Amino acid sequence: MKFFYLLGEYLLLMRQVFRRPEKFKIFYQNMVREADAIGIDSLWIVSILSIFMGAIATIQMAFNIDTPLIPSYTIGFATRQTIILEFSPTMISLILAGKIGSKIASEIGTMKVTDQIDALEIMGVNSANYLILPKIAAAMFVHPLLIIISIALALFGGWVVGTTGGLVTSHDYIYGIQAWFQVFDVIYAMIKTVVFAFIITSISGFFGYSTTGGARDVGNSSTKAVVYSSIFIILFNLIITQLLLHD
Repeated sequence: MKFFYLLGEYLLLMRQVFRRPEKFKIFYQNMVREADAIGIDSLWIVSILSIFMGAIATIQMAFNIDTPLIPSYTIGFATRQTIILEFSPTMISLILAGKIGSKIASEIGTMKVTDQIDALEIMGVNSANYLILPKIAAAMFVHPLLIIISIALALFGGWVVGTTGGLVTSHDYIYGIQAWFQVFDVIYAMIKTVVFAFIITSISGFFGYSTTGGARDVGNSSTKAVVYSSIFIILFNLIITQLLLHD
C-alpha cells in the first residue's frame, strides 16, 4: 500500500511540476544553469567510465570469440552492439542516477527542511515547477549528448586496447564497427536515455520535495532517490527493450 501512496503523491507532484512556467525567461535561465551542472560536471566521470567500459567489452569479446571459425571483425561488431544497445544508455544512466539523483534530492530536501520552499510558496511561486521542471528539461536535453559522447569514447577505448593488445587489427575492428550498422540502434539508445533522464530527475525531485525533518532525513531522501531511480531504470529498460526490439 505504501507504494501506491507514494505513486499517488508522485503523480500529484508531477501535475504541479508540469504547469506552464509563469516567466519563461527565468525558466530558461534555470534550465541552462541545470544543464551545466548536470552535463558539464558529469562529463569527466562519463568519459572515464566509457573508455574503460569499451576496453573491457573488447577484451571480453575477443576472449569469447577466440576461434578461427569466426572472423576477427566480429569483435568490433559485437563491441559496438553491446555499447550502443546496453552499456552506454543503461550503465551510464545508473551511474548518473547515483551522482545526479542524490544531488537533486539533497539540494531540494535541504531547501524543504530549511523552509526555503515555504518562502517561495508565500511569495506566490509554484515551487515544484520552479525547482524541478528545469532539472527535468535540462537532463532530457543533456543526457542524450552525454550518451553519444559515451558511445564514441567507449568504441575508441575498445580500439586502443584491441589494437595495442594484439586482440584485433585496426582494420578489422573499424570494419566490424561499420558492418551492418542500423540507425535505429542509436535511436533506440536515445529513447532509453531520455526516459531514464526523466526518471532520475523526477523521482529525485519527488523525494527531495517530500523531505520532512532534519539533516538525517535529507540523507534518507537522497538514498531513496538513488535506489528508486535505479530500480525504475532497470524496469523501464526491460519494458522499452521489449516494445522496441521485440519482433
